[in-house]
Amino acid sequence: MAAPDSVSVLIPAYNEGPVVGEVILALRAAAAWHEILLVDDGSSDDTAASAEAAGARVLRHPYNKGNGAAVKTGIRAATGEFVLVIDGDGQHKPEDACRVVDQLGAYDLVVGARAGHTQATGVRRAGNGLLNAFATYMTGREIPDLTSGFRGARRSILREFLHLIPNGFSTPTTTTLAFIKAGYSVAFLPIEARQRTGVSKIRLARDGTKFLLIILKIVTIFSPMKIFLPVSVSSCLLGLLYGAWTVTVSGRIANGAVLLLMLSVLVFLVGLVSEQISALRFEGRG
Repeated sequence: MAAPDSVSVLIPAYNEGPVVGEVILALRAAAAWHEILLVDDGSSDDTAASAEAAGARVLRHPYNKGNGAAVKTGIRAATGEFVLVIDGDGQHKPEDACRVVDQLGAYDLVVGARAGHTQATGVRRAGNGLLNAFATYMTGREIPDLTSGFRGARRSILREFLHLIPNGFSTPTTTTLAFIKAGYSVAFLPIEARQRTGVSKIRLARDGTKFLLIILKIVTIFSPMKIFLPVSVSSCLLGLLYGAWTVTVSGRIANGAVLLLMLSVLVFLVGLVSEQISALRFEGRG
């Protein structure tokens, strides 16, 4: 099991000045961490000053690059064996941070999975539910909370996936899927999230499509046939049904049916090639 003194607590923050100092003081009171590291992502308020006054080590971006960029900066700068990523908006309880750390060591990634009723609105709960269901199908592993940013992981493995992490708000999605598809041990720990201070910077309509594309991208990297096979089978079935119908009606098979069958074969072959490329990508990993 991981001990707090082996954990670097990483707080990516953008304009969280009113509350981030209290978050850091509460974390310091909860356990003797290896370090508390705040990455100020180009804030225009006193986020950095509040964090320094509360005892955190602060790194600054000269302008706003995005949550993912802040997380990557923090992972590169962290010196602990494990990294605990926690929001600076006061949503997460310090005692839950200790519970997440207690699971590290047995697991390579521990995600604080929020209870559905603690998420902001019904629309967001529905959107997250759809993303969770889609990710569950794509990975073959039940994922109760794909987008929770509250998580702890081995720093060495996080660094392995740095090149996959986008600069925006898809870091939780990317790391969860990458750890699962690469075969690392992942646990989801139920937590109760509090109402955040301030306004969320994630917009469902704008960012939901990005999350879906991230899921497709990660699954394609690790298990391409999860994407290509359903498309190939669907095209084949449509081609067969359409061809059978046109033969019955007109006595000949339509060009569209032939094209659908050809598309099915091509997609399947591309999937096979992608599967081999994926296998070669991870050949020799220890």
